[in-house]
Amino acid sequence: MTWDSADYGVAAGLLTAVAGGITLAFRRSPNASYRFAAAIAVLAAFLLAWINGAVGIIGSENNDANLMYAGVIACLVIGAAVVRLQPAGMSRVVFAAAAAQIAVGVIALAGKLGTEGNSWPRDVIVLTAFFALLWLVSGWLFRRAAAATPGA
Repeated sequence: MTWDSADYGVAAGLLTAVAGGITLAFRRSPNASYRFAAAIAVLAAFLLAWINGAVGIIGSENNDANLMYAGVIACLVIGAAVVRLQPAGMSRVVFAAAAAQIAVGVIALAGKLGTEGNSWPRDVIVLTAFFALLWLVSGWLFRRAAAATPGA
């Protein structure tokens, strides 16, 4: 793949967002569960954007159905802002991201979206399960952090 300046700009933006998100989480709470939960959520969002942009999950990267994954990331970003990064709220937010991730996978499979891909439906099934698992682990860790945080 030949990268142009826009590709490098997107990569720099994604890596800056990852570094900033993890730094914010580590400054936000000394709780190890919170830190691990946030790191998993930030890295999962990065991987979802990177994989989707590079090769696509539903068919190729040019398949418009891949835009549904932007909704998963929007759920995370908007949800995190609404709950102000509080651990109990973040638990619900990443559980909602898991549900959104699964919904996108079900829509892609039921609608037979991306059948032009060489490894359809395996890519959709495996990556949906992988990302849903990451969101669920993150949610569980946020829940643990909430239980350990007075007033959370």
